Amino acid sequence: MTIHHHADSSGKGSWFVDVNGERLAELGYHVTGAGDYSLDSTRVDDRLRGKNVGKQLVEAAVAFARQNGVKIVPVCPFVVALFEKVPAYADVKATS
Repeated sequence: MTIHHHADSSGKGSWFVDVNGERLAELGYHVTGAGDYSLDSTRVDDRLRGKNVGKQLVEAAVAFARQNGVKIVPVCPFVVALFEKVPAYADVKATS
C-alpha cells in the first residue's frame, strides 16, 4: 500500500491512500501560524479497517515531520490516542 502526500498553497493537505482513483483513507492537516502541522482528521474506509492504515498514515506524517524539522499538533482523537500510546513520536510533538 502506498501512502501519498498532497499539500496546497493555503497550508492544508493530507496523507492518503488512493485505490483505483478513490481515496480510501486520509489524514488531514493544516499548518498553524507557528509552522506546526495540526493533524485534524483521520478517515479510513471500511474496506481498509483492521489493516493499521490509520497508524500508517500517522507514521507517514511523523516521518515527514522528522525529515522536514517540523512539529505535529495532535488534534484528531485517533492521533491524540496514538501519540499517547507511542512514546517514540514524542520528538515531533509540538509543545503547548
